[in-house]
Amino acid sequence: QVQLVESGGGLVQAGGSLRLSCAASGGTLGYYAMDWFRQAPGKEREFVAAIKSDWSGGRTYYRDSVKGRFTISRDNDKNTVYLQMNSLKSEDTAVYYCAAGPDDQYLRPGSWGRGTQVTVSS
Repeated sequence: QVQLVESGGGLVQAGGSLRLSCAASGGTLGYYAMDWFRQAPGKEREFVAAIKSDWSGGRTYYRDSVKGRFTISRDNDKNTVYLQMNSLKSEDTAVYYCAAGPDDQYLRPGSWGRGTQVTVSS
């Protein structure tokens, strides 16, 4: 099972940007659908973005509230997935989790990282 470690979280003012990274080991990133989920205090974990495997052409998916602001990408040479977050809003505050799984189960991935905190101050 692939192991995932997130980094890049922090405190940022509204309107600012952050780039999250997810480093993978124990597997080849390009073979998996890679996801970012988030969980805000008192709320359920929610899907943020996904990028399918290279075999599926790396198609990307986003929740509506982040379309046009967030971009998911991968660097297979570095075995790392990124989430570029621009125009951040206070409602983006959450713990962000990286996840991996088969393409046909990209909304129900099986491998998870421990998360990185993103706090957006208004």
